[in-house]
Amino acid sequence: MLTARNLAVNGIVPCDIHLDAGECVTLSGASGSGKSLVLRALADLDPHDGDIALDGEAQSVTPAPTWRRQVAYLASEPGWWEDRIAPHFPDDEAVAPWLGALGLSPTLLAQTVATASTGERQRLALIRTLLLEPRVLLLDEPTSGLDDEAAGRVEVVLGERLAAGTAILLVTHDRRLAERMGQRHLRIAGGVLA
Repeated sequence: MLTARNLAVNGIVPCDIHLDAGECVTLSGASGSGKSLVLRALADLDPHDGDIALDGEAQSVTPAPTWRRQVAYLASEPGWWEDRIAPHFPDDEAVAPWLGALGLSPTLLAQTVATASTGERQRLALIRTLLLEPRVLLLDEPTSGLDDEAAGRVEVVLGERLAAGTAILLVTHDRRLAERMGQRHLRIAGGVLA
C-alpha cells in the first residue's frame, strides 16, 4: 500500500517504510527525534528526499491535494481556520455518527474553537480527517490530551478503520497504546529509524 524508499528528512538517516492495508504501525522516539517530520514527509507537507508511493503511484506525480486526501496527516496540535467549529464541518449528517462514536455532543458544533477543551478539539480534528476517507492515516499523538474513556473511544474508531482496510502510522509515547494498536513498532533514535 504505502511505501517509502530511502526517505530522508532533516537529520533522519535514509530509511524504508512500508504500510499494508489494515495495518497499524506505531512510531516512537524521544521528543524532537523527528517522528513528526517523518509523518509530514509521508503526507507531502515538508521537503524530503526519497521515493514515496501509494499502491505504486508516486507521490511526486500526484497533485498534493489529492495525495493529502488519501494519505492524511493529523497533527498533535491541529490547526483551525475559523473561530467557530461548525464551518469546519459543512455536512452535519456526515459528522453526526462520528460525534456519537467519539462521545461528543452535537451542540459542540455551535461553539467556538476556543471554548472547546483540548480533548474535544483533538477528537473534532480526528473527525475532520476521517471525513476525507483517507486510505492512510498518519496520526501524531491522537490520544495525548484525552482521558481514558475518550482515548478508548478513539481506539475503537481506529480499530474500525483498520478493519475497513485503512493503514495507520501512529506516533505515540504511550507504550500500552502501542502494544494494543500496533502490529509492528518503529523507533527513531539518533536519526536512525529501526
